[in-house]
Amino acid sequence: MRRASLRLRLFVLILSPLVLMAVLLGYWRFTVAQNTAEDLFDRSLLAAALAISRDVAVSGGDALAPSTRDLIRDAAGGEVFYHATGPGGIYITGYAYPPKSDNSGGTDIYAPHFFGATYRDEDVRVLSVRERVTIENLTGDASVKVWQRIEDRQNFARQLAIRAAALIGTLLATLALVVWFGVARGLRPLIDLQDAIAARSPNDLSQIRRPVPIEVSGIVRTLNRLFSKVEASMTAHQVFISDAAHQLRNPAAAVQSMAEAVRDAPSAKERNKRISELVSAARSSARVADQLLSLDRLQQSAMAPELEPVDLREIVEDICAEFGPTILSRGIEFEFNAPDQPTRISGDRLFLTEAVKNLIDNALKHGGPDLTQISVAITHSIGEAIVTIKDDGKGLKPEQSETAFGRFSQVEPSDGSGLGLAIAMSVAERHGGALVIDRAKKGASISLHIPKL
Repeated sequence: MRRASLRLRLFVLILSPLVLMAVLLGYWRFTVAQNTAEDLFDRSLLAAALAISRDVAVSGGDALAPSTRDLIRDAAGGEVFYHATGPGGIYITGYAYPPKSDNSGGTDIYAPHFFGATYRDEDVRVLSVRERVTIENLTGDASVKVWQRIEDRQNFARQLAIRAAALIGTLLATLALVVWFGVARGLRPLIDLQDAIAARSPNDLSQIRRPVPIEVSGIVRTLNRLFSKVEASMTAHQVFISDAAHQLRNPAAAVQSMAEAVRDAPSAKERNKRISELVSAARSSARVADQLLSLDRLQQSAMAPELEPVDLREIVEDICAEFGPTILSRGIEFEFNAPDQPTRISGDRLFLTEAVKNLIDNALKHGGPDLTQISVAITHSIGEAIVTIKDDGKGLKPEQSETAFGRFSQVEPSDGSGLGLAIAMSVAERHGGALVIDRAKKGASISLHIPKL
């Protein structure tokens, strides 16, 4: 599934709260506009009512001053209607049929009184003002009513809200453009980094040293570590291939030479002898190839080991049963000691078998002419099982571990490949254990330590 670009995600994350805030601000601004319109119009009505009341008193009810007429005509937001009566309720000026009062003006009859009513089937806002006046020889209460359509007020409030919304929308659109192009500008170092990596050749695994933002430095460090591991792995494979080619060259040459000797044998007896040597050389070559493949499999599976519960005692017992006849046929005593109960560990049966076989084979090949005894024993320690292979041959000291466990290296020249102990050590490490050369009074003793379940 295709995922949204980082630029779009940042754009949405930044603008979403701003849009929500703009909506809330617009709603608040509309409410404020309504309240403001109510206050302004009420003040306008009050000013008109006071002006009309003044003119009625001054002119004796004859006429309104031009300034008052202008005030009524130019009132913001719509037409203002009025109705004035003198003492005794005598009609003086204005519209003949004013809206009726709701009679809720309170105890103070001379205080300005606002109320809602209906005038010509339209909702209006009415202000009623009463005061004591004397017109000629007549004294009494004069009343002035002014009113205005509610729709006019709402239109005025709506215009204020629309102007505010237009301003907010313009600011929001401007901010959206700034964010969109600003995010693109901010992500430019990532695009440059991508272009730089894409321009590299497949063989270039050097460290990335370009200056990058702090937020990306962790990714760059991780990539550099990955490049280092890949480069080390490629180097190890190249070294392995080079060493393998070198090690296989000699057995292959030996097999070829012996095959030619068999072909050119002067007699049947000599031919049979050379055939036996050819078979032995072919077996040695196959053993080296098999060990190389085992070492390569160990390297490939080291990062993701697939371990399962196995019985180490059963594995070692089967190997001893396989090696026993060969060892005994060479006049060498062979002994296997193990507890009666199973030894449960978490391991890979194939690699454990290869490791123990290599340890026994190492004792046979490097024991020397004085080798008379080989023993295999399984013991237990705190949290681990130990497989120990001892012999009474030439001997091997702990100080020789680096040479003995190195690939294609041997403490003394022999017909081995120099891979047996290296494979055994890799198997031990893969299982979270260790391969140790024990100090022995005579001969050699090597122990394979594997954690128990």
